Amino acid sequence: MATDPCSSAAVTCVRCVMDTTDPQISFNDHGVCNHCVDFPRTWENLWLPNERGSLRLERLLDQVRRAGQKRPYDCAIGLSGGVDSSYVTLKAYEWGLRPLVVHVDTGWNTEEAVANIETLLNHCGFDLHTHVVDWCEMRDLQLSYLRSGVPNQDVPQDHAIFAALHDFCVRSGVRYVLSGGNVATEGIFPSAWHGDNRDLINLRAIQRRHGSVKLRKYPSCGVLKRLIWHPYVCRFTSIRPLDLMPYDRDAVVSRLRDACGWKPYGRKHGESRFTRLFQNHFLPTRFGFDKRRPHLSSMILSGQLTRSEALEQLRQPLYEPAELDRDIEYFCRKLSIEPSDYWDFIRAPLGSHSDYPTHDQLLRAGRLCKRIIERSSGFRFSRQAK
Repeated sequence: MATDPCSSAAVTCVRCVMDTTDPQISFNDHGVCNHCVDFPRTWENLWLPNERGSLRLERLLDQVRRAGQKRPYDCAIGLSGGVDSSYVTLKAYEWGLRPLVVHVDTGWNTEEAVANIETLLNHCGFDLHTHVVDWCEMRDLQLSYLRSGVPNQDVPQDHAIFAALHDFCVRSGVRYVLSGGNVATEGIFPSAWHGDNRDLINLRAIQRRHGSVKLRKYPSCGVLKRLIWHPYVCRFTSIRPLDLMPYDRDAVVSRLRDACGWKPYGRKHGESRFTRLFQNHFLPTRFGFDKRRPHLSSMILSGQLTRSEALEQLRQPLYEPAELDRDIEYFCRKLSIEPSDYWDFIRAPLGSHSDYPTHDQLLRAGRLCKRIIERSSGFRFSRQAK
């Protein structure tokens, strides 16, 4: 273990840059954290940036093409304008797929994200469907989360995005969605920093206690729909192609820029103005969680940068003062609150997602039903086909 030069109070892993701001972190006798130890075991059958992954990807792409025969689209892609989803869209074009591109607008798009979406679609010639989340409900739900004090303030956006995307695909008869999720930049995920963004029970409980409107139009997806209805009745699944190929983020940014004029925006998930402020100011200021740490640690373990390079990035400020002032002003104006309210939310007592009902018991029951279905029918519809 080493004292972190970026944080005098924290102890840092000697291999990655995760530290004791993760309250569940542990270290072995050599100072290596549990995230590094667990990384290869957790992802050994899903992260295959090698020949084995290439063969699996080819089989998956063949399945996608066959399922889309005689249909206008053979798959769907949720496009945010960020690096990962943009690269999946570009690769789908190069693979000769016919995706329906879906963008879920939660009200926080940056100008850069909108421009990147337009640039990429002009290059690829794909159709776009935009789902605009009801702003009255979204605003009220986001204020409910701020009042609750829980750490994962991104849940209202994240849940709406995956629920709207999946529901639209099912209604359109699309069986496959290509996801930009990837181990190379997201393989380390400290659970103590997060609440499950797919926990509809937790979301509704927070809204009931702190909200002022009923969520009538807000897209939602519960456990049974996600684990049983979608995969077994609708035969719908998500594929993560980036886990089946080499994925270097810097090289991908250059590839996107050269291919179609896509422009980088500087931060991971910087395509959302809410997420940009939440991850780079609210979360580290209120909870002490710097989301760069798991992101950079994932990149260290996937061979994209060295630990010393990651530490140098952590020495850079999360915000320049003028940019921070602009983002706070926009955030407050968008949510119709005062800047003093923002700082009150930061100083308020810390909350936990466990303060509210969760879907944990229902999730265990759903997974049990899933195993029973698979054993009795011999049908297996996993996230990433073998």
